Amino acid sequence: MKVKKIPMRMCVGCMEMKTKKELIRIVRTSENEVILDSTGKKPGRGVYICANKDCLNKALKGNKLEKGLQQAISGEIIERLKVGLDHGSE
Repeated sequence: MKVKKIPMRMCVGCMEMKTKKELIRIVRTSENEVILDSTGKKPGRGVYICANKDCLNKALKGNKLEKGLQQAISGEIIERLKVGLDHGSE
């Protein structure tokens, strides 16, 4: 019997490889809007991050989200991401 491949992705905060289901995807849509993707299937440029604030803070400190999404991120969007991570990790 064939073993099913488990998709792995890297967190931009802690730079650890984890299964795709453990991580939260942040997407830049074609309208240049940055949103949380709970399904992991929305179209657009995406980066993955662990569901905790430490990884988000590390990613923001090193400008890793901006580099990964290839777009500057406003303070309003960062606050929305922090709130979304709080609700997503519960």
